[in-house]
Amino acid sequence: MAASANTATIVLFHSAYGLRPAVHAAADRLRAAGHEVHVPDLYEGRTAETVEDGMAIKEEIGQEELLKRAITAAAPLSDRGVVYAGFSLGGSIAQNLALGDEKARGLLLLHGTSDLAEDAETDGLPVQLHVADPDPFEPHDWLNAWYLRMGRAGADVEVYRYPGAGHLFTDPDLPDYDEEAAEATWQVALGFLADL
Repeated sequence: MAASANTATIVLFHSAYGLRPAVHAAADRLRAAGHEVHVPDLYEGRTAETVEDGMAIKEEIGQEELLKRAITAAAPLSDRGVVYAGFSLGGSIAQNLALGDEKARGLLLLHGTSDLAEDAETDGLPVQLHVADPDPFEPHDWLNAWYLRMGRAGADVEVYRYPGAGHLFTDPDLPDYDEEAAEATWQVALGFLADL
């Protein structure tokens, strides 16, 4: 199915916890808005109960292998102009793929960013970030530097901060969950996707 003017083909990457029910629920919410959503399982069936367990799985697989799996999942779709999206670790992966794909239509980051190369360049890529404030994994100094560097790279960036929310505040099965922040995030994110 080709993307029409107000629908998108979205590749949504899971967090360090793996492909949990919250990721499928998010994908279903995006599908209900008319988008085509793909949710690659970069951990190949494994999930974690704690962030420590999730980081252990991530380290065991390795960042390079995770990126390779992500690229393999997204590559068949990239000609359509994909919107890359992800939760925390998945946001970091989505950012790497979006900046490397000149056909990318957008980048939706939930709870996570990634470093970017000095020579990173994009032609007005729409980027939206939703992050807890404060967030232990995304401190203010880091986010300010990231915002400036994304701007220098040519991205059109919007940042939404949610005071008092936990890091992965959109996942109802985690202690971080914040219903009000999660609902606000989805309302803004759906508007962002509709405008692409």
